[in-house]
Amino acid sequence: MRKEEKHDVVLALKEQMESFSNFYIADTANLNVAAVNDIRRKCFDSGIKMQVAKNTLIKKAMEAASGDYAELYDVLKGSSTLMFSNSGNAPAKLIKSLRASGDKPVLKAAYIDSAIYIGDNQLNALVNLKSREELIGEIIGLLQSPAKNVVSGLQSGKGKLAGIVKALEQRG
Repeated sequence: MRKEEKHDVVLALKEQMESFSNFYIADTANLNVAAVNDIRRKCFDSGIKMQVAKNTLIKKAMEAASGDYAELYDVLKGSSTLMFSNSGNAPAKLIKSLRASGDKPVLKAAYIDSAIYIGDNQLNALVNLKSREELIGEIIGLLQSPAKNVVSGLQSGKGKLAGIVKALEQRG
């Protein structure tokens, strides 16, 4: 690979790291071409962008990108596959489903909205992460709940409220 090609790869990786707030580093070593193509197809179907690159180029892209990726440098050994996603847990779910039929891919690390998860033992925690949209939906639901209770209380007590007001008028 010529120096210009390496520069282009580093630049493309840097742009992806900055445009996607989430990416995973996985080990897909020793998988045959058919298995890797199957992973690529499933990534595409899930809205995940998959890219295999040399560790030195990944590290240079991390150094050039805005963000603190220093903790991830140690996992850049062996074969590294990057999975970029807008959803924090989509690659984890995909890796977990792929692992049902084999022992690869292995999660090396994940970068989720500036939080760093290192090691395959973090996979279950990442699968259970809620997306930004899910969290916003839960917050809206919690905020709406008290208002709904007040409105339903007022509606169910229309007769009672009117009766109380009428009783107060008759007293006075």
